[in-house]
Amino acid sequence: MKHLYLNLKRFDVPVEYGGVNRLAPVAEWGGCIVSRTQEALRVYDPAEVELVQYLPEAHLLGAAAALAADSPVKLGSQGVYRMNTAVGGNFGAFTTNRPASIVKAMGCSSTLIGHCEERNDKKGILAEAGVADMSAVNRLLNQEIRCAQDAGLTVLYCIGETSEEQPDWERVLGEQLDTGLDGVDKSKIVIGYEPVWSIGPGKTPADKDYITKIARFVKERTGGMDVVYGGGLKADNAAMLASIDEIDGGLIALTRFQGEIGFYPEEYLEIIRLYLGK
Repeated sequence: MKHLYLNLKRFDVPVEYGGVNRLAPVAEWGGCIVSRTQEALRVYDPAEVELVQYLPEAHLLGAAAALAADSPVKLGSQGVYRMNTAVGGNFGAFTTNRPASIVKAMGCSSTLIGHCEERNDKKGILAEAGVADMSAVNRLLNQEIRCAQDAGLTVLYCIGETSEEQPDWERVLGEQLDTGLDGVDKSKIVIGYEPVWSIGPGKTPADKDYITKIARFVKERTGGMDVVYGGGLKADNAAMLASIDEIDGGLIALTRFQGEIGFYPEEYLEIIRLYLGK
């Protein structure tokens, strides 16, 4: 199966506040994206292609309300907290946090864990506390995966190496996989590979040979788990990524990188068409 994920990050912020949202008023934004994509996505067989859209929590209810009864779109959250509510236990003392139970109740079937932006946040907090052992990040992410699975959510688990870590990529990625996946159901997780060292303006994108090497490593290390490219599936690399047998899909974010940069539903649909070839 192919997996095509959409991470909408904070693309809901209007332009006048420094964001890239030119699509809809904030209150209508989540529903707008679902309604402008789900009909066109019906051409793809859900038994062959999984289509998940990860939205900020504030927009999940609007997105869920816009879903047709047989929509090909699945909804996901941009993470869950490492603890959860429980019958007879903690019923809601999670101020500012996002327990997996509410994500499930809001209509999500999946969650995104370990994205490089989440990893950076956790590393920053640990650094402020004087912690040098950054392997703690992988242990925290493992707790999040466990909570997500206990709530019945599938997981896109992201791994990746920075430019400083690249010379030691095998150890870094191996630890992220071994610790992050410890004791979890791997059949309900897809790995997203982010070459953090190559993402961003002025950086050289990872090439086909490098991506293939990493995908093969991940599959060997995990016993054949599906791997998607998390460094940005876009129009100009869709054909290249589709040609890599070891890659099972990709993660889309921005669709336009010049001019009025941002996310545009029609361009998102075109990227999917280019990747799948139809």
